Amino acid sequence: MLKIINLKAKVKELNKEILTGVNLEVNKGEIHCIMGRNGSGKSTLGHVIMGNPDYEITDGQIYFNNELINEISTTDRALKGIYLAFQSPIEIPGVTLANFFRYTTKKYFDENIPYPKVRANIIELLKKFGIPEDSMKRYLNEGFSGGERKRIEALQVLLYKPKLAILDEIDSGLDIDGLKNVVKYVYEYIESNPDSSIIFITHYSRLLQYLTPNKVHVMLNGKVVLTGDSSLAKDIDDKGYTWIEELALNNT
Repeated sequence: MLKIINLKAKVKELNKEILTGVNLEVNKGEIHCIMGRNGSGKSTLGHVIMGNPDYEITDGQIYFNNELINEISTTDRALKGIYLAFQSPIEIPGVTLANFFRYTTKKYFDENIPYPKVRANIIELLKKFGIPEDSMKRYLNEGFSGGERKRIEALQVLLYKPKLAILDEIDSGLDIDGLKNVVKYVYEYIESNPDSSIIFITHYSRLLQYLTPNKVHVMLNGKVVLTGDSSLAKDIDDKGYTWIEELALNNT
């Protein structure tokens, strides 16, 4: 589904290279976890896959369902089925949650589907994620707690049903019950949508206490330096990242 080859990218404004040669492959129906210290390039990778215009690809390729998407806009990538849940969801004053969902669902789904039917589905999802129904009247992310924002981001995976969902620091701001809930519904989503895949981005192993991904990748200095199964996260929890840095240094 997703194949990244020697991807290098920079922040346009700073002219600073952040990704220095990422290689990554995610197959249909898989759950992957990308870990690494702050500043290792994890979030940048998510933004570059999504096509954030603040970043520029300087080398390498991103293939999605065998199609090269390097030059495709963010909107078109979303319509092809890529979804990114932000590490820090932005506030949009003046746009209610209801209007946000009304607009975005029109983009994703057949406009002939009556909105009341879509809204009923949204209300059901709000209940699942423990978000009050009257939140639909509030401005997007304005005044919401960190946990509420994260649950709204996760909720959109079940609403839009993307082919590839990238969840950046979804565990940040969530209490244990909230995290368990998110993981539960992500698993249900993958089981009912076997052609879809999920990438979790985190620097804590806490998430891996409730999640067993197909693969765990560790990023360092803008590239993936180590890949393993869920036991790799336990090793990081026990020993930190220093041993991986030493291993990467010895392999250069």
